[in-house]
Amino acid sequence: MASQATKDVLMKVRKMVPPMLEKFHKGQMGRVAVIGGSQDYTGAPYFSAMASARLGADMSHVICETEAAQVIKTYSPNLMVHPYMRQAHKLHEKETVDNIYQNVIDMLPRVHVVVIGPGLGRDELMQETCARVITEARKQNIPFVLDADGLYLAQTRPELVQGCTECILTPNVVEFGRLAKSKGLDMDGDETKLCAKLAKAFGGVTIIQKGAKDYISNGETTLISDLEGGLKRSGGQGDTLTGSLGTLLAWRRAYLDRIWDHENDLTAADLLTLAAFGGSSITRECSRLAFAKHGRSLQASDLTEEVVEAFNHLLDPSHAKL
Repeated sequence: MASQATKDVLMKVRKMVPPMLEKFHKGQMGRVAVIGGSQDYTGAPYFSAMASARLGADMSHVICETEAAQVIKTYSPNLMVHPYMRQAHKLHEKETVDNIYQNVIDMLPRVHVVVIGPGLGRDELMQETCARVITEARKQNIPFVLDADGLYLAQTRPELVQGCTECILTPNVVEFGRLAKSKGLDMDGDETKLCAKLAKAFGGVTIIQKGAKDYISNGETTLISDLEGGLKRSGGQGDTLTGSLGTLLAWRRAYLDRIWDHENDLTAADLLTLAAFGGSSITRECSRLAFAKHGRSLQASDLTEEVVEAFNHLLDPSHAKL
């Protein structure tokens, strides 16, 4: 059962969900790009992009390494898969880092949001390409989400995200500790204030500290996402979170662009925090629903199948069961 505080916040999240109107054209409901996918990891970018699509984004892209692209394309014809990334040992003779970087950068004007990290790996060229994408995304004021090996960039090169109020970091307990160490922070003390402490150290970056409860903070405002989730901790569930965040941030853009009539009573900062809360809540509800069906056998793909139902339960006024 959701707490009253959670219900109140979700009512605000609903304000940023675009209505379904005949006047809208393709792409206005969200264009999201997931950057990741390497020789060893093809599932994560797929789960992230599919969560984005299932939640309601019009267009979901995956920008990945060549071999990963061949595999991901077989998973679903609904995704647009671009083999623009390269691992260092597979860089072709006539390719340069600048060529690879430019191919990815040229995609940015086509999307509203970028998710960086699912299946990325630690390859030096993959990491450097994403570092340059982050720099360019900031210049173009494109919101981005960092997860998994995308967080390694925030850990090792914190200046890339320092002071950025258009990004969300999604660390688990281990990743959170690494980020805190990179900032020289003592993580002892009140656990309810740790997320805000780290967000403030990063200059106002929004952080979702994943755990039994998800703490969400930009250093000034802190929300607690406490919906019941499932009890199985299989890998890949965080990819449903990043994909959901991608769509919600795209809807934030649509709200700010006022593509439909609304009260216009939420600021850009409010909306980013609400998007983080909404993504956390949807993921937790997906986990709960999937665990109820599959128990110990739950896999990341089971969460993908629950995104629509989770949205209906939490954010669709005609179906909501809060």
